[in-house]
Amino acid sequence: MLKMKTAFISLPAPGHINPMTALARKLRSRGHEVTMLAIPDAVEAIQATGLECLPFSEKDFPVGWSIGLFRTLSQLQGEDAVRYSFETLSQYLSSALKHLPATIAKAGVDAIVLDTTQYYLGLLPMQLQIPYVHVSPGLPLDLSGATPPRFFGWPFEATAAAIKKNRIGVSRVLQFLEPCIDVAKAYSKRMGMDIDWKDPDPTISKLAWIAQMPREFDFPGDHWPPQFHYTGPFHDGEGREEVPFSWENLTGEPLIYASMGTLQNGHKQVFQVIVDAAEKLSGFQLVLSIGNNLNTDEIRTSLSKTIVVNKAPQLQLLQRAWLCVTHAGMNTALEALTQGVPMVALPVTNDQPAVAARIIYHHVGEVLSLSNLTASDLNATMNLVMSDPSYRQNSRFFQKAIAESRGLEKASQIIETSFGY
Repeated sequence: MLKMKTAFISLPAPGHINPMTALARKLRSRGHEVTMLAIPDAVEAIQATGLECLPFSEKDFPVGWSIGLFRTLSQLQGEDAVRYSFETLSQYLSSALKHLPATIAKAGVDAIVLDTTQYYLGLLPMQLQIPYVHVSPGLPLDLSGATPPRFFGWPFEATAAAIKKNRIGVSRVLQFLEPCIDVAKAYSKRMGMDIDWKDPDPTISKLAWIAQMPREFDFPGDHWPPQFHYTGPFHDGEGREEVPFSWENLTGEPLIYASMGTLQNGHKQVFQVIVDAAEKLSGFQLVLSIGNNLNTDEIRTSLSKTIVVNKAPQLQLLQRAWLCVTHAGMNTALEALTQGVPMVALPVTNDQPAVAARIIYHHVGEVLSLSNLTASDLNATMNLVMSDPSYRQNSRFFQKAIAESRGLEKASQIIETSFGY
């Protein structure tokens, strides 16, 4: 077996770190040497998973930098959040292109696994002539026009009118991407690289593009490039932070687990609506995880059995859950489906509307808009999903499909083949 060292480079958010570190551990378990490269705020969390991690861009992104970023992002919705995300990603790209080469050389890296949400960072291994593959922890970005792009939640249709609408959506996405494109073009010109910028994404790996989304959860169609691979979720039950939880306070009633994720969780009124809606349901218990941007005493509860925490052991709670109320982040959606749990989705921004559209398409849950969200509407929707057995039956179809997909195994085999291990 060829001896190579592979570096994984992930965005510093839990929804990216968790699947990327799981994949890195899987590759290591198959006898390969791996390391993670990350900005300082992510290093400790990655090392806690048992992986080596080297920092880069320490001066540009000192420890604590992401706290302000995440706090600001937690208050934004829709396109405001998308534009803010891309402005931040352009700063990240500029710094990474400048400082990662030294870190890569220090680590003795022979191959690279890149998170696709680090848009155009593929320029770096292209310039260094290092083989690389891409991984999409979230919803992969379709710029073909065959499906609605990941930032839009309109329904899938295969009509000419729908494809035209999708292509208009692609044009809007490219406008969002302009801050990153400007950085990428300046770098490629400075390095004398011949890049075809007529291609919407000329830096995507030609070796492999791996999505942890299972094929069954996507919209129909065969529009992806030949190196694109569906695998399945990157869950190994390891590497997660140990989160204390008062299990003795569970009543044994059917459980509703609710979370708005780790980034868009600064809206107190949304959490209050979730509590008010769930507490009107008879015979259920709610566990609500609100993240670190609010205090638990800011959320009013009327039932002593309602549990509100800043952090929760999500995987373990979903194993007991009857329903998941979620922001429709890809990881939470896949974790719910892994347990056969239907959802009520409240998408906020980024790829969440498009994930929510797939929840509707595959009838594994319902979706409500945050605009004018009321407790009565949410209560009725939660009751619908839990009382109609078709939602749970469809969710269990995905539970079986995910179990059979062996996502980590398949993804690691693709990486081995791509790099010639």
